[in-house]
Amino acid sequence: METKIEFPDFNLSGRKALVTGASRGIGRALALGLVNAGAMVALTGRDEKNLAEVAGQIKKIGGNAVIQKMDVKDTDDIRQGIDSCVRRMEGLNILVNNAGYESVSDSFEVTPDLWDTILDTNLKGAFFCAQAAGEKMAAMGGGAIVNVCSLTSSVGVATAVPYTSSKSGLLGMTRALATEWAARGIRVNAIAPGYFRTAMTDPFFQNRDWAERMKAKIPLARFGHVQDLIGPTVFLCSKAAEYITGQMITIDGGYLASI
Repeated sequence: METKIEFPDFNLSGRKALVTGASRGIGRALALGLVNAGAMVALTGRDEKNLAEVAGQIKKIGGNAVIQKMDVKDTDDIRQGIDSCVRRMEGLNILVNNAGYESVSDSFEVTPDLWDTILDTNLKGAFFCAQAAGEKMAAMGGGAIVNVCSLTSSVGVATAVPYTSSKSGLLGMTRALATEWAARGIRVNAIAPGYFRTAMTDPFFQNRDWAERMKAKIPLARFGHVQDLIGPTVFLCSKAAEYITGQMITIDGGYLASI
């Protein structure tokens, strides 16, 4: 007896998505990618001017977006911001936890303030965004969360102990929430960008020797472009991935596979 094959659906039409850290870099690219796939998007971040510029770009491609100033280090701000976005969009089906902070420092020089800033942004903020968004999704029958992890979710990086700790924790959080929230219809996955040049990582790339050494280690022989992250994210948010949860897709040009 042959089973009828249903072809995967990558279309996000009618979905309501929220992206943290959407004012620039990876967050901006993912927001535009979700809109291109059919979703309405709430753009959140601390820079309202940049958020407005991204909303203008979305309007130019025929999409619809709302903006919300929100600091993921402030749990009250998270709750109020997500409530506001859900009211204005009349729903929430997708959360992309992208907001992040990185600082390189010798481990003997890491201060409590630096540790708290990185962990509060990358891990604590991501959890409480997921909690607030997950409550809305559960009430509406489910949804999809994509956490932006890192290569440091899988390997240790010298002089980046707080960042590595936060991103390793984010992968653990992804797996734990996926296990707990599956019964509520919420899938939780992650993407792990490799070496991508953004405003946050630009100081590394300005070191030409470092950049040449790192590129030589990447089998595809180039650094990532933010658009390389759109396809995997849209996939994880779509019905095409409805049997995938608790997973991390590494997008690194083959770097981890080769070390």
